[in-house]
Amino acid sequence: MGTLRQILQRGEFVTGIGVYDMISARIADRTSANAIYVTGYGTVASHLGLPDAGIATYTDMVGRIERIVAGTSKPVIADADTGYGGLLNVHHTVRGYEKAGVSAIQLEDQEFPKKCGHTKGRRVIPMADMAQKIRVASDARSSEDFLIIARTDARTGLGLEEALRRGEAYAEAGADIIFIESPESEAEMAEIAKRFDKPTLINLVHGGSTPILPKERLVELGFGVAIYPGLGFLAAAKALEDAFNDLAAGKENTTPIYDFAKFNEVIGFPEVWEFDRKYAAPGS
Repeated sequence: MGTLRQILQRGEFVTGIGVYDMISARIADRTSANAIYVTGYGTVASHLGLPDAGIATYTDMVGRIERIVAGTSKPVIADADTGYGGLLNVHHTVRGYEKAGVSAIQLEDQEFPKKCGHTKGRRVIPMADMAQKIRVASDARSSEDFLIIARTDARTGLGLEEALRRGEAYAEAGADIIFIESPESEAEMAEIAKRFDKPTLINLVHGGSTPILPKERLVELGFGVAIYPGLGFLAAAKALEDAFNDLAAGKENTTPIYDFAKFNEVIGFPEVWEFDRKYAAPGS
């Protein structure tokens, strides 16, 4: 499969399945998708049970990201919000994410505290301040195979043209992939994809502001990367709600469930059983 940079250089479209814990990561790793995306929204919700509103810290995130990288085989794209502070924080965050084995870090130009990109009340910092963050991030990495994704949230509050201007500034500052958050139509998506000579990323949130287009259409428009941060936790939440409500009401479960034997395989029990066969004392 290679690194994320190699995948992009080969002209392959990158599909980043959104994961938020080790169960979702293990299952995503068994698919034919060529990347994994660690969603800040989902990880904060799973770990803290709180909204993606600038509450989670670098420490909250980096340990979970490191575990996901270690437990999977695909390139991992990881959300790093605003870099968790100022320029020195960005430098520290880039070093930490790269050490954790991440293939690409996503940094955004929101004011702190940030908010999920498909929710209300987002405000952005000055373009020059974000461009400096991207320069710091680019200089902080030890390998060019570690990619910098620059996200702007300017579309919603300041319009598409301002978001595109910011994308150009961030590309010039050293970003490898440009991410214009929350376009509201296919026409806007087309304008974004054709504007840059670097790969562009589209964030497809089920129930969000951006149309969910098939992969073939995204390729036609010119995008290089698509991430799907919400599909996993939304599907899991619906299944849990239905199954738990039936259980609480004393009803027979009718929700489709994962095969238990297959889940044992996904989570790694065959390796445990092989270890026991090799090392455990007879009768233990």
